[in-house]
Amino acid sequence: MQFMVYDPNFDPAAATAPTPELMEEMGKFIGEAIQAGVLVTTGALNPKGTRLRLSEGKFTVTDGPFIELKELLAGFAVIRADSLEEAIEWCKRFRKIVGDGESEIVQLFGPEDFSHG
Repeated sequence: MQFMVYDPNFDPAAATAPTPELMEEMGKFIGEAIQAGVLVTTGALNPKGTRLRLSEGKFTVTDGPFIELKELLAGFAVIRADSLEEAIEWCKRFRKIVGDGESEIVQLFGPEDFSHG
């Protein structure tokens, strides 16, 4: 199972740069998560986007943003876990490192989740 994890209340205006100590602790945690096969990817979204639409055989391309993306500007992680409970435990460890706040955990579905056989 894969899960996307992010902070639903991130406020970029209130964000401060992480300390070198925090970066070191996060680096160790990320290394452990990669070694354990839990961390699939991390990233962040640009607040601008491009929308591609096909309607009646014609394409249109429109510049965004289109949805509120502030929550994902700080970043997200995609993790692999055998259950939601395991994902929660990994997220608890991360949250202890970065401090107070919330982490939203959303299961992702891919082709393997719909295969029959």
